Amino acid sequence: MNMLYLKNVASLRLDRDTCIGCGICETVCPHAVFRFVAGRPEIAALDACMECGACAQNCPVKALTVKAGVGCATAMLNGLIRGGEACCGEGGGCCN
Repeated sequence: MNMLYLKNVASLRLDRDTCIGCGICETVCPHAVFRFVAGRPEIAALDACMECGACAQNCPVKALTVKAGVGCATAMLNGLIRGGEACCGEGGGCCN
């Protein structure tokens, strides 16, 4: 099952120049956001990123950054809990 959150709002970023290609990001990501091409990672499914932060926390060279807990997964949960609209904050366009 592919989980997709809101389009084009995930804060995940990959610095390919810093990356050493160890593969930890692909291993720890629960939603298969990464794929490896020629031994190097790419963000293949940005909209599947729930911004849990596992990839960034486990990257040995800090080539990944993500604002854990501020993106779509949090927005969807907050929307469900509060009974309102999902709001992704930065770039989401629905926050006041």
